[in-house]
Amino acid sequence: MISIQLSERQERIIDIVKCNQPITSENIAKKLKLTRSTIRPDLAILTMSGILDARPKVGYFYTGKTTLSFISEKIREIKVADRKSVPIVVDEESSIYDAIVTMFLEDVGTIYVTSGGYLSGVVSRKDFLKNAIGGLDLYKTPVGVIMTRMPNIVVTTLGETVLEAANKLIDHEIDSLPVVEEVSIKEGEKAYKVIGRITKTTITRLFVDLGNNE
Repeated sequence: MISIQLSERQERIIDIVKCNQPITSENIAKKLKLTRSTIRPDLAILTMSGILDARPKVGYFYTGKTTLSFISEKIREIKVADRKSVPIVVDEESSIYDAIVTMFLEDVGTIYVTSGGYLSGVVSRKDFLKNAIGGLDLYKTPVGVIMTRMPNIVVTTLGETVLEAANKLIDHEIDSLPVVEEVSIKEGEKAYKVIGRITKTTITRLFVDLGNNE
């Protein structure tokens, strides 16, 4: 990724272009009392990041973009396919106890439940706690009894952006989204195959990566 932490010299170059646009690299170098070759890497970073625009035989222009707008553009380009992680899945006939064990072994807050290989529900820590207190037999009761069932599940797809997925997490006040692939199982009937997950941790990690310029 292009660095978004600008150096003092790059900031000076931006100011020079703002006040003198269009301006050639030769004239920018003169104002800085440096050689063109010295500032060439700086100009490359500033144009590649979209902060400056270069036009042949004319010179450099300031686009009005900031490093924050650059981050925003990058976030809008990142797809769910680029950031999804491995989903944790159990069959809906599994016992609540086995599902709880799976949740803690995998250290996740949400488990996706399938039937016949297709998404049929979602179960969270809150669901487990509520039903454990309620006195259900955790060893004999299938997890399908307590899960949130389709179609009341919010999903995302590989083609959506991470920003769209993050908006869904916020709007629906949930911790995780299953990444799904739609398949036709019968004429006029569709189902979802779970192929990944996007969580609040995914979004936080992306934010940290952008901040660290990784």
